[in-house]
Amino acid sequence: MKAFKDIAKWSYYFALLPVVLGVCLWQSWAWWSWAKASPIPEVSSDWAAEQAVQIQIPRGTTSGQIGNDLEAAGLLRSAKAWRLWFYWMKLQEPQGSFKAGTYKLSPTQPLAEIAQKIWNGEVMQLSFTIPEGWSLQQMGTYFESLGYFSAQEFLSAARQIPEEQYPWLPSDLPHLEGYLYPDTYRLSSDRVLPEQIIQRMLDRFEEVALPVYQEGKDQTQLELDEWVTLASIVEKEAVIASERPLIAGVFAQRLRREMKLQADPTVEYGLGIKQTADQPLTLAQVQTPSPYNTYLNQGLPPTPIAGPGLESLKAALNPENTDYLYFVARYDGTHFFSKTLEEHEAATRAIREQREAQ
Repeated sequence: MKAFKDIAKWSYYFALLPVVLGVCLWQSWAWWSWAKASPIPEVSSDWAAEQAVQIQIPRGTTSGQIGNDLEAAGLLRSAKAWRLWFYWMKLQEPQGSFKAGTYKLSPTQPLAEIAQKIWNGEVMQLSFTIPEGWSLQQMGTYFESLGYFSAQEFLSAARQIPEEQYPWLPSDLPHLEGYLYPDTYRLSSDRVLPEQIIQRMLDRFEEVALPVYQEGKDQTQLELDEWVTLASIVEKEAVIASERPLIAGVFAQRLRREMKLQADPTVEYGLGIKQTADQPLTLAQVQTPSPYNTYLNQGLPPTPIAGPGLESLKAALNPENTDYLYFVARYDGTHFFSKTLEEHEAATRAIREQREAQ
């Protein structure tokens, strides 16, 4: 009789088992659907961008800790759902794993999208743009403003010349002024170091600028360092693109005649200042000794004074053939070109009087 009762009891349990399993599966499905759903299903893209969270996943972080960090950051409803998702992805791709790095994620993204992004290692991409004509100091200040590293760290790295990696670099360079090519760059945020950014910019110079010189060096007497230096002065002087070859032609003529270049940007670079229309260089500043003062020193300055763009580099290599020896800036970005000192001084007075009248 007892055996009969035991069989009946177990039969009862077995009969209930499908029901219990069904309820558990239904609850798990409901909980899973809730946990993996986006917390805010419909929001504007602007709002989503504002709410985006930057999260760092160090190397060696476990999947469970990643889930806890995401939950703490408000990106997940439940770290438990994250762990279930990890097991599911492991079944699909046994050799795969979540990747370390810096990610930009939004609370509007579903769990599946966040998990796939970290599984694939789609780290946040940072971009920076270096305009043509920026100096190393301006670049350093810019990188510091972006929070990458300090300006001093960048300037220190720019004084390390990687001659072995870039044997085309001129010898005895004190720094890399002029050779960090101005462009827009994209890079992974977990790799932001001064040396790596400098390498990317030197690579770009090697890719874009160096072939221009190699193809045209037979038609110029300028060495590579002289070419980049002249191009950097043209870059700082020119505002209107069409004037670059003519400005380069004026400097080429002065160099041939052994006249001083008398380029304001070289004085500014040597003194670490920037003149404006309302505060032009003073006579005292122009007469201040500096290796970069081309009012006092013959020939080109010892190094470039900025990062020249491609058009200025081309203009320095192929300057316009001209009889002009002088130019003065108007206040609309253009220049007035003169053949004699008398014409130049008259134009300078007329432009100054026009400015004062305005």
